[in-house]
This record gives sequence, structure tokens and C-alpha cells, in this order.
Amino acid sequence: MPEFLSIGEPLVVFAAEDKDQSLIKAESFKKYVAGAELNVCLGLSKLNNIVHYVSMLGRDPFGEFIIDSIQHSKIRTDYVSLTDKYKTGFYFKNKVSTGDPNTFYFRAGSAASHFDAAKISQIDFSNLKVIHVTGIFAALSSENMKALLELENFANNRNIMLTFDPNLRPALWKNQSTMIRATNHLAANATVVMPGINEAEILMGSRDPKAIAEFYLKRKRTQIVVIKLGAKGAYFQTKQGSSGFIPGYKVTTVVDTVGAGDGFAVGFIHGILNDCSLQQAIGYGNAIGAMAVTSEGDNDGYPDLKQLSRFLNSNQ
Repeated sequence: MPEFLSIGEPLVVFAAEDKDQSLIKAESFKKYVAGAELNVCLGLSKLNNIVHYVSMLGRDPFGEFIIDSIQHSKIRTDYVSLTDKYKTGFYFKNKVSTGDPNTFYFRAGSAASHFDAAKISQIDFSNLKVIHVTGIFAALSSENMKALLELENFANNRNIMLTFDPNLRPALWKNQSTMIRATNHLAANATVVMPGINEAEILMGSRDPKAIAEFYLKRKRTQIVVIKLGAKGAYFQTKQGSSGFIPGYKVTTVVDTVGAGDGFAVGFIHGILNDCSLQQAIGYGNAIGAMAVTSEGDNDGYPDLKQLSRFLNSNQ
């Protein structure tokens, strides 16, 4: 039975193959599936975890491509519905030698943004160990925000670990103050909060990992805060008082930074699902985050178990 579940908007991404060309100039593109929460599902499934995904897609070629892709990856799609009323979102991404690529989205009014919050009550929560959510889904519509809050409520009432990654997307929100208020409200319901250092500065005004952790640990539900520090690694702190820094891994060539944060979530949650220590789970997160930036596509660099073991052994 599935032990992990996430909800989100899956997208088709057209990634440019012409290096260092703007989206205006680029001519060759390759098609992939994407979406922060789907990235996490794909990564966990590749590591042999049993995964459920929740969403709504348009009954169109993009939606069918996504369904085929995630079913091929052995992700359960019992809670993925199709609609004729709305279209599946997609976006373009250029290819750069350094830094983050530019993106351009076509997702306003997408099928996923019309997800019916009432469908949350139809989910079987009985065997779930971890539920993962991000702030992206909530930004798409008020109905999506309602669905996320309902999902968080189900998780908390059943003592299921709820992991939360802010994944800030300012362009999707009405304004920054709304984004901050809504994101921190969602974080307050989570067992584990995993912001990036830049996100945390926007959300609570500090770049001090200890101050960030203490800000979120004041919330009743939150037991663990992990602050992603990029290539440096990650800092963690628990409500019980333990804390520490887990160093990252050096990467010689960065191909594409998109998906690195989701890769961290993959590794961390994989560790939790397999009863690893907190430190080991964070180490897995750092490893897969590093591996993610060495490949094109938002999730192509995520490893299987053999590849992860090989990477860890070669970086001891």
C-alpha cells in the first residue's frame, strides 16, 4: 500500500537545448514532465517507495503525456482526475551555462487550479506515513488553498508526518504580503518545515538558520525545521532541542539548478520512510539535491538506489 502522498499541479516543460540562448532565440526544445510535488513523487518512486499523487489534468495531449509518464514511473494515479473544461499547464525553460534558467509559464486557469477540495475526503489515509505539500498549489486558487488546508487537517488528525516546502512563486500570488501570510499559515500546520535560506529571509526576515528554525518551531505542530543552504548543505533544529549542520556535496559541473530543492525533499523523505536517523535523511537530501543539478530536466538527475549508493560511496 502507498506510504507517501503529495498533491500539486503537474506541468509539461519544454526545455531548450540551445545553450545560453534566450527563449526568444532558442529553436530546439525537449519535452519533460515537471511540477515541484510531482518531482518529489517521481524521485521517491525511483527509490522504490510506494507513492500516491493527487491532482487534476486537462483531457488533452499534455494531460495524457503526464498521465502516461507518471504511470510508467509506477506512481499511483487513483486520485488524478481528468476534465474537459480546462487545459493542462505548461512552460518553457532556457538552458544556461551558469545560474538559474529563465522560465515562462502558461498555467493561469489550468485544470489543476480548479481542483475540487471535496475530493480530499475521498483519499484513503490508512497506510500513509508521510504527506508532502508546497506553497505552489495554494497559490493557484482559493479552492486549492482550501484543499491544502483540508489535507493538512486530515494528516494532523491521523498523526501522519506532514512535510512542507514553501517553494515560493511570487508571480502566482496577488502580492508578497499575501504570499508570506498564506505560506506561513500552511507551514504552521506541518510537522517538518523545509525552507531554502533565501525563502526564509522573505518569509520571516532573517538569514540566520537558528533564528529561522526558532521562528517555525514556535508553532504547535512543527517538530523539525531544516534550512536548505544550497551547495553548503543544510541546518536542522528540532523542538526537542537537537540541532546541527549537515554538509553538502561538491559538484564539478552544474547543468540545471531547477529541481534541486525538490531533490532535497526526495532524499529527506526517502530517509524518513525508511526509518533512517534525521541526520542521515538530511544527508540523503543533500546528496540528491547535488545530483539533481548535474542533469537537464527538472527531475532527470534523481537517482535510483544503486546510483544513490554509488554517489554516496564515492563522496565519503
